[in-house]
Order: sequence, then structure tokens, then C-alpha cells
Amino acid sequence: MKDEIVDVTIIGGGPTGLFSTFYAGMRQMSVRLIDSLPELGGQLTELYPDKYIYDVGGFPKILAKDLVSNLVTQAQYAEPDLHLGETVQSYERKDDHFVLKTDQGEYLTRTILITAGVGAFQPRKIGLDNEADFEGISLQYAVRDLEKFRDQDVVVLGGGDSALDWALMLQELAKSVTLVHRRNRFTAHETSVQQVMDSPVEVKTSLNVTEIKGENGQIDELVLTAKDGTEEVIKADQLIVNFGNISSLGPLKEWGLELEKNSIKVNAHMETNILGIFAAGDITTFEGKVKLIATGFGEAPVAISYAKSFYDPKSRLQPKHSTSVFKQD
Repeated sequence: MKDEIVDVTIIGGGPTGLFSTFYAGMRQMSVRLIDSLPELGGQLTELYPDKYIYDVGGFPKILAKDLVSNLVTQAQYAEPDLHLGETVQSYERKDDHFVLKTDQGEYLTRTILITAGVGAFQPRKIGLDNEADFEGISLQYAVRDLEKFRDQDVVVLGGGDSALDWALMLQELAKSVTLVHRRNRFTAHETSVQQVMDSPVEVKTSLNVTEIKGENGQIDELVLTAKDGTEEVIKADQLIVNFGNISSLGPLKEWGLELEKNSIKVNAHMETNILGIFAAGDITTFEGKVKLIATGFGEAPVAISYAKSFYDPKSRLQPKHSTSVFKQD
């Protein structure tokens, strides 16, 4: 057991967790950061490091991996006790602190902040019998290396923001890009839909992939089928499946937290129904919730400030501005 009691333990090393770590340092709190993944950054690192992000304040556009790099550098200000590749399992309340148990040890903390994004996640798959034969070779659920698609015939499946973003990014690199969506309407932002329609990307709607043809892990052709049974065969060297992820709260489901549709309910202070346990970012829900990275950045200072006031009621709830904390060059 770690003997040191930290002020806050943050569960989840994605964007909200990293910014929460920095902000805890701003509030002169000791911080422990735990994440089940081997690298910081959450889905940004795991699923789309080379994807551009457009809706973070101050960055007209920024690669996901660069945003993570900036956040990691910023978080280092707090000098966090960092634990990667470690899964949180349970907690126990002891006097004025918690004993937080993971698959590798036990840690003492005055408060807990859950910023675990969508929780543990697995990609939604097409559901074909031979799908696994091509995974990681010519069938991808995440894009980690853009060069893999250079001069290739690429097919992207999906109708959300990620699918359209990849189609737009890859059209400049690939030999050809075809976007296939099983419905006739897209769920992506209107501007992205319009950009795709105005681009060289070939768009096919109301079609499902019903067969993958190829051998030794390499796709040659895809069979697309309409609702009326009509089939169309298209060439493909690489297939990117963007059907979203199946998320799970894992052991957190057993904590007694109030949940709604696999999200943790919080109040305006980012407090859960368990005293001393807070949550922020995509894992939370409340009336009017908008799940964006930018939203998590706004929720982090609220959660941290109320966590500090929980164990130190005499502390200022409204912190000083950063310009008062950092010396000017």
C-alpha cells in the first residue's frame, strides 16, 4: 500500500484527466493519475493520433497526438504520481480518505476524480465471419499511421464525424477514397458532410458490406448490398471501419455510482452521488450535457475546485487566475 495520502486521484489519462491534473497542480494539490492504457491521451492516442481536431479553443486545427503532447507537458506542472497500464478496481472509505484498489496495488487519496472518457472501449465491428482474418493488415478500426494508406484504394465505413474526417484527410494521400454508409443520412456535422460532397471522395449510401474478398490478410474486393438485395462489388486495398465503440464502465459499475445510459450522473459541482468522488468529461451526464473535449476542459476546473473544498473547506472555491500564479517572462 502506498503510504502517502494524495489530495486527489484522477482515474483516466485522456484530455480531461490531463487538464484536471494540471489544474490540481494550479490549486497546489498533490495528484495521482491512473490509466489502464500504456500511454497517456486516451482515445486520442489509442484510436486517431493523426486525426485533426477542430473544436478546441485556440487551435484552428491540431493533430490529436500534438494536442496530447501539449496536455502531457502541461500536466507535468503538477508533478503527478503516474501509473499507466493499471486498472482501478474498487474503493473503500477509511476515516477522512479512500483506499483505492487497482490490479497492482492500493493507494490512499482524499478525493477521487473519474475522467475515464467512455470507459473501456472496443470498436464496433462489421459482424462478418472472416472479418478477423484481415484485422490489422488491411482492415483497421483506428488510423495510427497515415502512410499505410498512401497510393491505396481506401474504403471508409461509417456516417459519423470520424468517418467523414478520415475520408477527407485520406483523399490527398490515397489513390482513391470511397465512403460507404449503411443509411442515407449522415450523423456528422453539416459542414463535414458538405466538404465530403464537394470533394473527390466517392460517396455510397444505403449499402452494407456483406462480404470481404481477399487472402492472406489482404483485402481485394468488398461486396456491398442494398436493402433490396442488389449487390455491388468494389475494389479495396484498405478498409477503415468507423462504427464507433462499445464502451463499458467495467469495475466502476460496482461502485454504487448513479448511472444513466452507461454514464455517471453528476451535479453542477461535478459531484457524484458518493461524497468525495467527482467525475468530469465524456463519462458524465447531466441535463444539457454536450460531449466534446472542450466541455471536459471546462468541467475539469470545476471538479478540481470542489474536490479541494471537500477536504479543505477553508480553501478558496474561486481560484486565482493563472496570470497571478505564474511569473511573467
